[in-house]
Amino acid sequence: MTADHASETARTDFIRNIVREDLAAGRHARVRTRFPPEPNGYLHIGHAKSLVLNFGIAEEFGGTCNLRLDDTNPAKEDPEYVEAIKQDILWLGYRWHELRHASDYFEVFYLAAEKLIRDGLAFVCDLSAEEVRAFRGTLTEPGRESPWRNRSVEENLDLFRRMRAGEFPDGARTLRARIDMAAGNINLRDPAIYRIKHVPHQNTGNAWCIYPMYDYAHCLSDAIEGITHSLCTLEFEDHRPLYDWFIEKVDLPRHPELLAPLRERGWHTTAARPRQIEFSRLNINYTVLSKRKLITLVGEKRVEGWDDPRMPTLQGLRRRGFTPASLRLFAQRIGISKQNSLIDYGVLEQALRDDLDAHAPRRLAVLNPLRLVITNLPADHEERLRFPNHPKDPSLGEREVPFSPELWIEQDDFAEDPPKGFHRLRPGGEVRLRGVGIVRCDEVVRGEDGAIELRCSLDLDSRPGRPGADRKVKGTIHWVSARHAVPAEIRLYDRLFDVPDPDDGDRGGPGFLAHLNPDSRRVVQGWVEPEAASLPAETSVQFERTGYFITDRHDHRAGSAVFNRSVTLRDTWAGRS
Repeated sequence: MTADHASETARTDFIRNIVREDLAAGRHARVRTRFPPEPNGYLHIGHAKSLVLNFGIAEEFGGTCNLRLDDTNPAKEDPEYVEAIKQDILWLGYRWHELRHASDYFEVFYLAAEKLIRDGLAFVCDLSAEEVRAFRGTLTEPGRESPWRNRSVEENLDLFRRMRAGEFPDGARTLRARIDMAAGNINLRDPAIYRIKHVPHQNTGNAWCIYPMYDYAHCLSDAIEGITHSLCTLEFEDHRPLYDWFIEKVDLPRHPELLAPLRERGWHTTAARPRQIEFSRLNINYTVLSKRKLITLVGEKRVEGWDDPRMPTLQGLRRRGFTPASLRLFAQRIGISKQNSLIDYGVLEQALRDDLDAHAPRRLAVLNPLRLVITNLPADHEERLRFPNHPKDPSLGEREVPFSPELWIEQDDFAEDPPKGFHRLRPGGEVRLRGVGIVRCDEVVRGEDGAIELRCSLDLDSRPGRPGADRKVKGTIHWVSARHAVPAEIRLYDRLFDVPDPDDGDRGGPGFLAHLNPDSRRVVQGWVEPEAASLPAETSVQFERTGYFITDRHDHRAGSAVFNRSVTLRDTWAGRS
């Protein structure tokens, strides 16, 4: 176990308690979990909760966690998503025990389906999808049996094999489980097991034109891999009886002949009867997590792609500057429970602040520059000042920061007519320049274009190491040397939506696109100290007094500094309704 994950070992919640009880009772010799995304999109912050849970439990209890790609719907899946999923997991610091695909088991699924037919537990149905819905019934009324439900075993086997051979068009027939059309749980009303889709598959090519349904493939995949605890979100709670029904009726541990296709490929597998446990999914305000809505944002170019730093995808969060440790800390803070709740976006941002505050080196940058000239130093004066890289961590060392009489400061650090309580620079007022000394604003010079320049005098006796260095003034501001500063593109990212509940379209609201925050991305041309410009891509820093930033992983390079704002120093959204 890595040091980054060590803090997770003492955690307790209802799932971990179940795992401990199962191990203590001898039900399992070793914990086996899996993270099973469908490769039909990019992983987002909601997936991170499940990912951290599955990999975390495997690590904590000395078990294993597989990455399994549930690729049973080839029309919506893409190798691009597969590679992104792998990258995201590795970036978060996890390593899967085995990489598996549901498609690895297609032959096993097929043999298991034939077993269900022979056992009288599955039949080929000719009803259309619309007719199936009409026959299903409602929560208060039982469904009606399909007229094809009582076909003979021989006819069902013949039709199912012809389905596999490609004799029928898409939608012409399905294979359905034969359970109970009067069941109170609608999921048990003869659900589909296979459907016909003449679509090539990314792994199996044109070998198949029938594909298993998720509820059938998922539980059998768990059983094949020997998964002990199948962890999923609460929307699958009503599917658990069906999960258990397939596990029981196929009964892989007692029918190892069904695993022959895997043994022929040299795969060793110990089938098991996994236990499904549900937990609440992540609901977070000021964002949307629906894949359909995220696809809309990308497709309509409301964002600049799946890794746009405003997106809740792991690719976007990474580019924004979120760290693996911050996402694990976030998952730990929100916890695991059976109760649905809405998490404030500020909890996610604070997890990042807490991580970066401890680790991110400090640098000087000015985002909205105002020129300040120190008039009582020679124009060619130049020196190198020593600044700590981190005020709380001496092990990070120091750096040299160039200083000259011409500086850039933030425009917000000066006011000609300051409001009450303003403790920065004003005409005739004094302020401490970080690491330099106290300056007094003697003159405000206004150019023809309206731009102003501050002419200031430095109290030489207030410089570090001089007798007046401890003289008190109320304000301290940062700066960069105009002679040495490097221009940088600063991208000021903020929340993509400007209301807590943007996903209101299904409740009569205007819909999520109407709530896009027009200020979620602003670009300014600022100035940074040379040490900041020379940082490698994807390096996090704190710009003192401004916020946390990261060098863009794509666009930042030597001679072209590009920084993305990860998060402000304080929550600027607290208290908004």
